[in-house]
Amino acid sequence: MVRIVLGVIAGFFAWVIVWFGSEKILSAIWPEGFGAHQRAFEAALKNGGQFTADTTMLLTHIVLGSIVSVMSGFLAALIAGGNQRAPLVLGFLLLAFGVLKAVLSWPYVPIWYHVIFTAILLPMAIMGGKLITTT
Repeated sequence: MVRIVLGVIAGFFAWVIVWFGSEKILSAIWPEGFGAHQRAFEAALKNGGQFTADTTMLLTHIVLGSIVSVMSGFLAALIAGGNQRAPLVLGFLLLAFGVLKAVLSWPYVPIWYHVIFTAILLPMAIMGGKLITTT
């Protein structure tokens, strides 16, 4: 049980670190695209201003969210000794935070993005956990 809890905690913190780290890296290597989009989104959230979401950037976030969720699910299962409950619980935790993110950013991005981004978190974490049994 302790290993499952540790796996979930580690998977969650890994998800957060890799997510924000990836955003910073993408902003640095693509400042006029990804970086500008991120700055405009953050400014709209802080000041309540206008924001026009770019479909390419939203799709980039969906791909990034999928990759990071698989990686964190793998880590959770690895730490839990292959127990598949860890990536499952992690997936539900990510889903809860995904819903929170959707609520906070609801007026700024299209509904299709909220639905897809939130919907991928649980299955991708579970998929990452299943990779541990194949390695």
